[in-house]
Amino acid sequence: MTLDRIVTGHTLDDQAETVLMRLIRGAGLRGLGGIHPRIAVEDDEGGTGGEIVRPLLAFRRRELEAYLNDIGQSWREDATNSDEKFTRNRVRKLVLPLLEKEFNPSVAENLAELAEIARGEEDYWENEVSGWMGTGVHWSKPEWAHRKVAAQGLVQINFAAEGPAGITEPEIDNLQSRIDAARWLVMNASVDRIWFLGEPAAVQRRLIKAVGENAGLPLEFKHVEEILRFAGESGGSGKELSLPLGWRLVRKPDELVFVTPDLREPNRSEDYDYELPIPGCVKLPELGVTIEARRVRTEEGAGYNPEQLLDADSLPGPLRVRNWRAGDRFWPNHTKSPKKIKELLQERHVAQPERKLWPVLTSGNEIVWLRGFPAPAQFRAKPGRESILILETLAADETQV
Repeated sequence: MTLDRIVTGHTLDDQAETVLMRLIRGAGLRGLGGIHPRIAVEDDEGGTGGEIVRPLLAFRRRELEAYLNDIGQSWREDATNSDEKFTRNRVRKLVLPLLEKEFNPSVAENLAELAEIARGEEDYWENEVSGWMGTGVHWSKPEWAHRKVAAQGLVQINFAAEGPAGITEPEIDNLQSRIDAARWLVMNASVDRIWFLGEPAAVQRRLIKAVGENAGLPLEFKHVEEILRFAGESGGSGKELSLPLGWRLVRKPDELVFVTPDLREPNRSEDYDYELPIPGCVKLPELGVTIEARRVRTEEGAGYNPEQLLDADSLPGPLRVRNWRAGDRFWPNHTKSPKKIKELLQERHVAQPERKLWPVLTSGNEIVWLRGFPAPAQFRAKPGRESILILETLAADETQV
């Protein structure tokens, strides 16, 4: 692919809307960086094939419209911009005007400035993190494998001819293929615990996120905070904490060890599928969370997010919790039609490997709940009827090894 430059018409208003939506949904500094003024685009060989530039990010939409009117230039307005079923349009037409009128007339400019500050902070931290990867964090082979250092770094594991302990020679090729197909780095990460606990919380959080990103291990804020608590606890060595994708964190006196899953386990599958009793809960070791179902009256659930409430009488069968599969479709409330879950998660910018394990609830042959999305209209809680409250919490219990 040959690409020189793509120019887009994003404005300061688009930037403010993006930052505000991400703030409402929950985002760190990286998310608050909003729309980047300039982005390099990779070509088919992984090199830089061009860039996307957004030269109008410093200008309000009304300024551009006034300028076009002054020079007698017409423009085309996308018809979907007036449809308030879209979150961005509601933010644009309802939330931002309210904030400007009632609180601060410069709120859009302030949000755009926040995005610029956040991007600068991210640039700084990325440089810091790259230094920690070779000092405070060390990568090593798991006990069950022999590794050969690849030319470009510790990113590939190959077996010696005799194979790792406990594996016969005919199994080597099969195990190697599972390693090659793994979506995470098949390496353990060791963190100097004494150094780690002596650093500010900001450094600790960044380090944990960096380990997760380098390893392909999806860590949400709740996981990071639980790791911080776990790392700082006193007590016996060898305690461990379950993490998503089958990873474990082992606490030792002088180090914290992120332990990669053992791919020698026969018939290992990243898919999961569990029955969810009502009422009751199920622990998802693949995600490091627990999903709970409670029975509540609709009026009792008034303080909960309506996305977490289902109408008990509308469910066609028992509940099961699983990760979504290729071809699955979901119909969020206030949308015209069902969409592929893959497309919904891409629109939310949910990255791999977290996307693959994103949980859904099924009842009969229907998907009735998808994490982070409004329940379908036919399954939403209804006044005066029993509701099922779906809660997701961090699974943080420890075991002695």
